[in-house]
Amino acid sequence: MPSPHLPAPPPAADTLPAATPIAFVRAIALAYARRGMDPARALAQAQIAPQRLQDDTARITAWQMERISEAAMRELDDEALGWFSRRLPWGSYGLLARASISAPSLGLALARWCRHHGLLTEGITLRLGEEGGMAEVRLDDLPPPSHPLLREFCHVSVLRNIHGLACWFIDSRIPLLEAQFSSPAPAHQGSYAVLFPTPAPVRFGAPYTALRFDARYLDLPLRRDEAALNKLLQNALPLMVQAYRRDRLLVERVRQWLHTLPAAQQTAEGLAPALHLSPRTLHRQLHEQGASLQALKDAVRRERAETLLTRGRQAIKQVAQAAGFSNEKSFSRAFRQWTGLTPGEFRRQAQTPPAPGPQ
Repeated sequence: MPSPHLPAPPPAADTLPAATPIAFVRAIALAYARRGMDPARALAQAQIAPQRLQDDTARITAWQMERISEAAMRELDDEALGWFSRRLPWGSYGLLARASISAPSLGLALARWCRHHGLLTEGITLRLGEEGGMAEVRLDDLPPPSHPLLREFCHVSVLRNIHGLACWFIDSRIPLLEAQFSSPAPAHQGSYAVLFPTPAPVRFGAPYTALRFDARYLDLPLRRDEAALNKLLQNALPLMVQAYRRDRLLVERVRQWLHTLPAAQQTAEGLAPALHLSPRTLHRQLHEQGASLQALKDAVRRERAETLLTRGRQAIKQVAQAAGFSNEKSFSRAFRQWTGLTPGEFRRQAQTPPAPGPQ
């Protein structure tokens, strides 16, 4: 996940890889229509032109899916986005996570999550099972949503949600072994290879919907606590929208190298060998985690500059050079964009002792 110490980057929608089918945006628009509401604001926040909803081949990025999902959940006050007969108000899935966070193992946490989901809605049932060394999260409809698109979106979202949360609980990627869906194969079935990467193709028209993975993961202890969960819930949608990768430390590893490498090597070509990646893969994986190399470089430069200005007495020109800028003018311009202050103003404020309190 993106580092909680960095602000959420605002990338242009067309700079990230687009893999999510537009059908899921149509499902969100359908939820709005059923409530007699207009999705225009949510579409605009996600930089999705309304006319794209008519293009069956259109795809959107993970960033766009996160934005429209959050906007719709808040506007509709429904984290289920119209899947069930009763709304799930904002914070419902957070309650499920809180009810599971104290479990000693992933298996018990997932069992609690599935059981408690039934307290929120009777629209679906979720069960955790284990057989032959394979764990299974099973989803059944009771009854299925009246619109097939909402049903598909529900199954995909719920399974992505529980899989992402399971990975987060133990801070480890959980490779999927099998995925099956009770609905017929959609026109965009090719996207499922990205949504649910498994050794075998995703199966459609199955008796029920399910994900399967190595049961040994169920025995692993949870590595998260209440404080971590509170941070997660501030930005939890990437768990549902983007696949959890084991190298969630990639952002921090890049930051560490940026702190040590000379400015000339702070490029994708300079960093990639140290991270055992190609420059292209580095950019892609950073994008998938909601970050960018430029944003991380700026964050590291800012941290270094603020530390030097707060604790040191170096001239502004020397601080600029230490922060990786070629001249004082470009440093001052960037610093003002970051903080709203010039380097000199920031130093004066940081080094001014607080006024004494009342005696």
